[in-house]
Amino acid sequence: MSVTDPIADYLTRIRNAIRANQKRVEIPSSHLKREITRILKEKKYITDYIEKPDNKSGVLVILLKYNSGKSVISGLKRISKPGLRVYVGADELPRVLGGLGIAIISTPKGIMTDQQARQEKVGGEVICHIW
Repeated sequence: MSVTDPIADYLTRIRNAIRANQKRVEIPSSHLKREITRILKEKKYITDYIEKPDNKSGVLVILLKYNSGKSVISGLKRISKPGLRVYVGADELPRVLGGLGIAIISTPKGIMTDQQARQEKVGGEVICHIW
């Protein structure tokens, strides 16, 4: 079955695994998903991730992080969708929960957080918010 919005599917799989208190979640891999996962690990929203090869593009195994039995990730929200892309300039970059969360931005310089995009002074497509 083909998925219309692979990033929304990625976020939904993580959200469902958190609600089911699972320690890990397997997601079909792509370059964009690997970059988002790398940022999640860098910002300590997940414990780790493993890339497993398969006959297609591979599988990402994400090890979710919990603190006192509660997930470190409180929420995930898809912002730019295939039917409604959301682009922002360098001076319009969003702050998620007043800086407590992160926005993941696709810029000409690569996939980065809103904080990194502010430092680089670049705008781009707002992929999602994570808090």
